[in-house]
Amino acid sequence: MRFNRSIILVAACAAAVLALPVRSQAPLADDTHENEGDGRVVKGFAIAPVPLNLQGRNRPLVGLGSYLVNAVGGCNDCHTHPNFAAGGDPYQGQPTQINTANYLAGGRQFGPFVSRNLTPEAPSGRPAGLTLAQFTDVLRNGTDYDNLHPQISPLLQVMPWPVYHNLTDHDIRAIYEFLSAIPHAETGPVGP
Repeated sequence: MRFNRSIILVAACAAAVLALPVRSQAPLADDTHENEGDGRVVKGFAIAPVPLNLQGRNRPLVGLGSYLVNAVGGCNDCHTHPNFAAGGDPYQGQPTQINTANYLAGGRQFGPFVSRNLTPEAPSGRPAGLTLAQFTDVLRNGTDYDNLHPQISPLLQVMPWPVYHNLTDHDIRAIYEFLSAIPHAETGPVGP
């Protein structure tokens, strides 16, 4: 009798568990099916200051990358010199107009350091000439692949990689995808 009650109790518990509503977790967005309606993606396309080459690229990643570069990361502040086109300096009360001729082409000087050109290099089309793995290493570890200041450090000294190393792999891929979609630009006059 005891045995039968135990079986009935176990069966009742199992039935109760099976009767609970199943909560399915929505699948995470992958790179091919990410929602282009994501507000960050939409905003990224709206604020991209240069024409984008989307051929063969993942649109949602490019849009997200633009958002991260242009709205969150402040990359233009160091990697575009001068930052603003003539008459487009918001710090002078003018409507913002990014310097598109030298957009992300580097040239801002910080003591002995000069910001690097992030635009795609020919013929590879890679941002700053780096593979995705190298680009990730720069953002995670500050590796200076050009080794321009070995007397100071093998690491980038001005680049805020100690902050950017907290980005997700997905965000880094989005930034890389965006940088691969912008036009190549030459470094303008180097200066503070």
